[in-house]
Amino acid sequence: MTELEKHYNKFCEDKRLLRRHGQVEYITSMKYIHDFLGNSKDKKIIDIGAGTGRYSVCLANEGYDVTAVELVKYNLGILKSKKSNVKAFQGNALDLSRFYENSFDMALVFGPMYHLFTFDEKVKVLNEAKRVTKKNGYILVAYCMNEYSIITYAFKKNFARQCITDGKIDKNFHCVCSENDLYDYARLEDIDKINTEAGLKRVKIIAADGPADYMRQVLGSMDEETFQIFIDYHLSTCERKDLLGASAHTLDILQNT
Repeated sequence: MTELEKHYNKFCEDKRLLRRHGQVEYITSMKYIHDFLGNSKDKKIIDIGAGTGRYSVCLANEGYDVTAVELVKYNLGILKSKKSNVKAFQGNALDLSRFYENSFDMALVFGPMYHLFTFDEKVKVLNEAKRVTKKNGYILVAYCMNEYSIITYAFKKNFARQCITDGKIDKNFHCVCSENDLYDYARLEDIDKINTEAGLKRVKIIAADGPADYMRQVLGSMDEETFQIFIDYHLSTCERKDLLGASAHTLDILQNT
């Protein structure tokens, strides 16, 4: 069993997205998924790195034709236990050879980039998603952001000196991650380079959760009306370029032109 499998055998993505800070990410991501799917339910979606199916199952229940690919058996088991119409497979985002070219109207890549540590692997994931997505279809890609890690781990948890000593932060305060760290972190310029190499056109990039992850306790104590006001605020600001880099997660929306 890999360290990644051990991690997800203990960590429940469903529960994370049900907590207030996770709801912000989920609500925002679903809004943009629907924006780019349009009004027709006659669309085919592939969820690459589907986890426990939080997005896949909801979209299938809405009437979309959804295929899910998940690496971790434990997550896949939870997904299948939900008894939805999702066609679920165990597989790797780096190799989607079981699927034909131009098969899907939209590809969701909401997990793989968190756990890949080389530029070439990330480009390969985008190329695989591009291959199976129809021309003019959309590819939505999530990243964990560098500044979020620096602020919350290096400084908030007081590991900055240790990280510098261990070579986990370079002189420009860019995270230097390996497989043992489980997660990798990106800056906007890193994402731009990956897109350029894969030959994909950005439509827009959003701060999927904005400041929500920094505000876990505050969000958790809000009444429903105030939380809805926060959601309205977030959705009105999540495309602002001056807020993107410090978000915990960004969602890069690409078109396969």
